[in-house]
Amino acid sequence: MTTTATTKTIGLVGYGMSTRLSPATPSPPATASSSATRAARPPSPPPLPAAELGPLATAASVADAIRYSDIVSLSVPFKAAFDDATFPADAFAGKIVIETLNYYPDRDGRFPALDAREATSSELLQRRFHSARIVKAFSNISFMHLESLARPRGHSERSALPIAGDDGEAKASAAAFVEDVGFDAVDVGTLADSWRSEPNTPVFVYPYFARAGSLDGKVVTASDIAALVSKATKDSPVGGVLPKSSK
Repeated sequence: MTTTATTKTIGLVGYGMSTRLSPATPSPPATASSSATRAARPPSPPPLPAAELGPLATAASVADAIRYSDIVSLSVPFKAAFDDATFPADAFAGKIVIETLNYYPDRDGRFPALDAREATSSELLQRRFHSARIVKAFSNISFMHLESLARPRGHSERSALPIAGDDGEAKASAAAFVEDVGFDAVDVGTLADSWRSEPNTPVFVYPYFARAGSLDGKVVTASDIAALVSKATKDSPVGGVLPKSSK
């Protein structure tokens, strides 16, 4: 998918992954069109250090990062998104929300609707933030490969990421942001289709590893993404399993 980005303010709300998504920082080597970035972490981790933010970025409270941004990128544990004290649903009204979340039952507890495949995790988030425009992106790649594999537009070794959403305009804006960060965006359908990039699917995380036992990255093109997504089935268990140190 090719889109033209417009100048926007991006609110990066979350933990480690969120700070890797700023096109305003020197890395990844992408051409950014975002005018500013507001970055915030929920209360429990330490505040974002200034060194992690680019020249166009400022640290902010969670409330301000949401309130003053055109697009909000949400990167928190899945269960944390349902904490109304930190993330009141009304605060996201009308916002484009790029959610990078994945469901890990051992960490997040059980969500019966997900376990029964009555909804995808993205659909549950859309119900939670009912007035927001949810787009799923960045959820199938590790933070280290998000940094190491980012390339400028037109680069021969540019990788791609799947995105999914119900709102066409929101999805186009999210795709533009993905491309600013350094990846091609591949539209894989609606929020109901987003299970195709969830844990235990062919496109999830592992294709970006060069080989087993190595952290080196591997280019995954847009055609690769399309092929991997088409192979997804619902035979695998719902939800992923995190290493004990990550729970």
